[in-house]
Amino acid sequence: MSAQGRSLVTGGGGFIGTHLVNCLLEQGEEVRVLELDGVSVSSAVEVVRGSITDEHCVRRACKSVQRIYHLAAYTDLWARDKQIFHQVNHAGTCILLAEAAHIDIEAFVHTSTQSVLIEKTPQAELLDESVKSSFEDMPGAYCQSKFLAEQAAHKASRNGLPVIIVSPTLPIGPGDSHITPPTRMLLNFLNRRVPAYLDCRLNMADVRDIAFGHILAARHGSIGERYILGHENLMLGELLRIVEKITGSKMPDIQIPYWVALLTGIISEFVADYVTHQPPVAPLTGVRLAGKNMHFSCSKAKQKLGFNPRPLRESLTDEITWLVQQGYVTHPLSLNRP
Repeated sequence: MSAQGRSLVTGGGGFIGTHLVNCLLEQGEEVRVLELDGVSVSSAVEVVRGSITDEHCVRRACKSVQRIYHLAAYTDLWARDKQIFHQVNHAGTCILLAEAAHIDIEAFVHTSTQSVLIEKTPQAELLDESVKSSFEDMPGAYCQSKFLAEQAAHKASRNGLPVIIVSPTLPIGPGDSHITPPTRMLLNFLNRRVPAYLDCRLNMADVRDIAFGHILAARHGSIGERYILGHENLMLGELLRIVEKITGSKMPDIQIPYWVALLTGIISEFVADYVTHQPPVAPLTGVRLAGKNMHFSCSKAKQKLGFNPRPLRESLTDEITWLVQQGYVTHPLSLNRP
């Protein structure tokens, strides 16, 4: 695939989207971004302001593009209005796919999520792209909406649209001004808001590498295929020990059982829904995901796409340094760079 012509990035002002836009510009590509009013985007790109749910905005954004990177999504695990998950993540994806079917494009990279790669009955230590999930397996509205969006992307690929699906694991690194769930989790520990933890399975990769992985998927991915863009598997307790070494600050060492975390999530979300109307400290979807196997084999993306992410400690150090510089960390730290 050539790098000539224009690329559209939906959600180009988000965490991964911002880094993807920067990667595309560094590759010398012409970039257009579809983004909501009020969301900051690079001054070096053409911007179409509006929602992925607005057919007219989507039509304007898709005009004369050769590649589409679809990252626009509602990524929080909780929302006061639960319909927003379906409206943005599923219906918005269907609108974009329908419009893309009317234009001649080289590649449509659909950003899915690790959160839909769930085995009802775990069969392997490491999950991969062959996981067969169902709607009933999805723990919460976010996962359900992203599952349906991915199913729509698969259907579009079977109908002839050059769709490649990427499934990022937890993105970490600098620049998360929107404070996505992985960064919020990290901040809760750095600011000592959480005295204990559930020792769940995680897979993490640098957001800059995940962004470049999208470009690799457009260039080298096979139509209709899914690629997990992840890197290191570890337990949350291991992550906290790494953070301790980076920051010189003691992290929690008290583990709680899953049932306690689940009960906390149920209560926390009830209070958020009916009392405070503010995001819960422990979103129930996040707790339920923490009870799943989130360790992945990322060998397919590494072998087929040339995906080569940097070490986890480097990514964590860069993110924590950025969070400190931006004033998000209120507890004093003594950073030790690798």
